[in-house]
Amino acid sequence: MERKTRVMVVFGGRSGEHPISCATAASVLDSIDRNRFEVIPVGITPDGRWLRVPDNPDLYRLEGDTGATIQPGPRQLATIPGDSAILEFDALATGPITALDLGMIDVIFPLLHGPYGEDGTIQGLFEMSDLRYVGCGVTSSAISMAKHMTKAILAGRGLPVGQWKFISPREWVEDREGVLSQCEALGLPLYVKPSRAGSSLGISKVEDFVDLGAAIDEARKYDPRVIVEAMVQGREIECAVLGGRQGSEPRVAQLGEIGLQSVGEFYDYKTKYVNHDAVNLICPAELPESVAIRIQEAAIDAFETLECEGLARVDFFYNEETGQFTINEVNTMPGFTAFSMYPQMWDKSGMSYKELLSEVIDLALERPMGLR
Repeated sequence: MERKTRVMVVFGGRSGEHPISCATAASVLDSIDRNRFEVIPVGITPDGRWLRVPDNPDLYRLEGDTGATIQPGPRQLATIPGDSAILEFDALATGPITALDLGMIDVIFPLLHGPYGEDGTIQGLFEMSDLRYVGCGVTSSAISMAKHMTKAILAGRGLPVGQWKFISPREWVEDREGVLSQCEALGLPLYVKPSRAGSSLGISKVEDFVDLGAAIDEARKYDPRVIVEAMVQGREIECAVLGGRQGSEPRVAQLGEIGLQSVGEFYDYKTKYVNHDAVNLICPAELPESVAIRIQEAAIDAFETLECEGLARVDFFYNEETGQFTINEVNTMPGFTAFSMYPQMWDKSGMSYKELLSEVIDLALERPMGLR
């Protein structure tokens, strides 16, 4: 009997998106092809400890506003750089520590959102440990996580990214009034975001300048670096990108459009993960074919410019009156539950959620280690 591919599914983590990561893991554990893959679930506690956890999706689901939290246990995991090994040891041992080698891990599937998981940090650990993993590498993860850096690089490529103001910690402390004045020059409304957070945590829509300072302070609770973006008129269009096999051109799914049920709402944390009825995906998006092709080509351009690998979702605003589009952001670990936009777009394009999970794992397996 052929040996199953051993997949370590890693989730939880140190960011504010810990519960979302757990909910993503529940969906993946539900749907991954157990005939092909032997699954080893690994949870990361909010303080960064790794441990094996039960292979039970029900333990990790998001229920209402409440999600799961990975709790510390007596036995923890560690990697050995350069050795492709994952070891388990008794963290409470008072004498000599005996470690258990978990054996060959063929690929790691990091279902981590936000800092310490989607920002190149854990990808660097995997690279140093000679472990294959699903998704983008160190450089693309780090750049795409920092929204201001993403915009700067894409703008340098000539791709449209709108107007924005980056606020560093020092600048906010030393010149608060000057920062507010520069932001006001962008006009209203404004979107204030943590520069390196995802899942819409800490995002505010500012419609009166009197609220701008408080919105920046709110974003700083999630990241000391903040980005303020000018409003871009247009429909929210998303493009799901998959890496090409054997170095071929990346693939794109049919475009999706986010439809909010209430006028004036925006796509925040609650509409993404809690109030599912408030948002729906229109796929394929109702666009002229020439426009759809231009957006898909721009998504591939952004994917390759940022040196993405495996998968990414590129989000756009499309203005029907002008016929122009603007890139909003690039997400290197998009929402990956069965009802998330990225899997839904591939499902509408003929690749089921289960098939998509297998595809991103296969892409990771064929990717060489080291510099590439």
